[in-house]
Amino acid sequence: MSDLRIGIILGSTRPGRVGAQVAEWVLRHGTSRGDARYDLIDLADYDLPHLDEAVPAIRGEYAKDHTKRWASTIAEYDGYVFVTPEYNRSLPGPLKNAIDFVYAEWNNKAAGIVSYGGVVSGARAAEHLRLILGELQIADVRQGVLLSTVTDFENYTVFKEPAPWHVESLDLQLDQLVTWAGALRSVRAAAAA
Repeated sequence: MSDLRIGIILGSTRPGRVGAQVAEWVLRHGTSRGDARYDLIDLADYDLPHLDEAVPAIRGEYAKDHTKRWASTIAEYDGYVFVTPEYNRSLPGPLKNAIDFVYAEWNNKAAGIVSYGGVVSGARAAEHLRLILGELQIADVRQGVLLSTVTDFENYTVFKEPAPWHVESLDLQLDQLVTWAGALRSVRAAAAA
C-alpha cells in the first residue's frame, strides 16, 4: 500500500445528517482499493467555533488550541475527499468555517468532491467549493460524484446501495486524486527545501 494519506472530510454537522452514510461508503471503497490510507475526518469531532482567530490564517499564527488541533490534522494528509451537502445553493457553513481556520496546511494538496442534494445533487455546492479550494492552492480533480437525495436515498434519509455509475465515478475520482496527491508531494518538498 502507498504511504499516501487521504482524509475524507465529512462536511455536515447537522443533527440527523445523511452525509455520514456517504462518507462511510467513500471510506470503505477507498480503503478496499489499497492505493492509499483513507481516514474519516468528521467536523463534528472538532469543536470549531465560528472563526475566532484574530490573525488571518495565511500568516499561520494560530492562537487557539482548537485551531492548532485542526491544523495538525489537516497537515497530516496528502489529499482530501470533501463530502458535502448542498444548503441553499452552497456548501454548509461549518465546512466553510473549518476550511477558513487554516491556510498553509491545505497548500499544494489535491481534493475530490462528493456532493449530495436535491434537484441538482449538490452540484452548486461542489462548484462553490472548487472556487474556495483554488484560493487555498488545492488542486481539485475533475471527476465529481453527485448523489441525489431523491433517487439515491430511501425516504431522503437512508443511503441506498450506490448505483454502478456512482461507483465508477468514485473510482475515477480516487484514481485522479491519488495521482495528483502523489505528484503534489514533490511540489511541497521543493517548497520546503
